[in-house]
Amino acid sequence: MALLEVKGLSKHFGGLVAVDGVSFEVNQGEIISIIGPNGAGKTTLFNMLTGVYTVTDGEIVFDGNPIQNQPPQEIVKAGIARTFQNIRLFSDMRVIENVLVGMHINTNYNFLDILFRTKKFRGKEVEKHEKAIEILDSIGLKDKMHNYAVNLPYGDQRRLEIARAISTDAKIILLDEPAAGMNERESDNLLNFIKKLRDKGYTIIMIEHDMSVVMNISDRIYVIDYGKKIAEGLPAEIANNKRVIEAYLGRSE
Repeated sequence: MALLEVKGLSKHFGGLVAVDGVSFEVNQGEIISIIGPNGAGKTTLFNMLTGVYTVTDGEIVFDGNPIQNQPPQEIVKAGIARTFQNIRLFSDMRVIENVLVGMHINTNYNFLDILFRTKKFRGKEVEKHEKAIEILDSIGLKDKMHNYAVNLPYGDQRRLEIARAISTDAKIILLDEPAAGMNERESDNLLNFIKKLRDKGYTIIMIEHDMSVVMNISDRIYVIDYGKKIAEGLPAEIANNKRVIEAYLGRSE
């Protein structure tokens, strides 16, 4: 059984159909890209998968359980985390603090533990701090863990946002335009970083406009146009798909 199954997913905003009956599935350990022209419905789809938008119709099954229309925090707890096209770090917090924030979604101590700084609270905080350092070390940011997020280079900010998603114990990480604003060297570094995440057992779903990144990293690709899925397949198949070419370049006369 697939780790994630999306069945006939639709989203209506009044009379506007932003996503129209989209179905796809994602297996454990895959890198899946969702591509399409601007306004195709890709980010709306991500927003439904993560509980930001309610689902008009259809079903989202994650790890065997339906999760559509659950609150975002419950979906994160279930094991799906995301990044955003526009970086949303806590810029006035240190690097390690940004990672620790992600971990607190799974905190299992209560207000009294915090108030009286109980043994349970102190022990859990030590565990979280050690794990945060391990995550930062794994992505090459350990030496910058006490820097403020706002002072990081752009590429490091992107990696930190992914690290915060990892810190939630996510099984699936959704990346919304991770290469946006990056130069060629930064994009290459990101590509290698995402591959390493996959090798560590993470499952990746990615929206991306940089086709060099998409074609070099994806196990499979789904294409959306005007809210509908128009193609799916391996990168080589998508690159030569007539409907996909027409969606991006227009129909030839």
